Amino acid sequence: MTEKNTTDDFPGRPGIATAIPKRRYKFGEFTLIVLGDIESKDGIDYQYIMAVIRGEDPEPGVYITAERGGGTGSREFSMRFIMRDGSEVIGSSTRWQDLDAFVEEATGIVTRVLSLGDETPYRLM
Repeated sequence: MTEKNTTDDFPGRPGIATAIPKRRYKFGEFTLIVLGDIESKDGIDYQYIMAVIRGEDPEPGVYITAERGGGTGSREFSMRFIMRDGSEVIGSSTRWQDLDAFVEEATGIVTRVLSLGDETPYRLM
């Protein structure tokens, strides 16, 4: 069972105890922040998390995660798309252990879901 903050209006958000920002992008009116070296407080083994923030909103509205499947030694990762109204596993791959492969796939998902086909993501960090 995932830990839930009683004041949390986004119950499916990843439970992040600590994480290190690996990359940051500006993508139209959105900022994409990619986290790695994640210590989870919800029992999920995250390889990477992309947080999608709209404009000046202080909180992400969308998360895309690469979650290790099959235990600590597994090389298989599930990609999950998380919004306030629910989440969905999009697929699984060994590729998403690699930061560049994760960013490429997650950015493509953001492009489709948020209709950003005319925009180009610019790396800030």
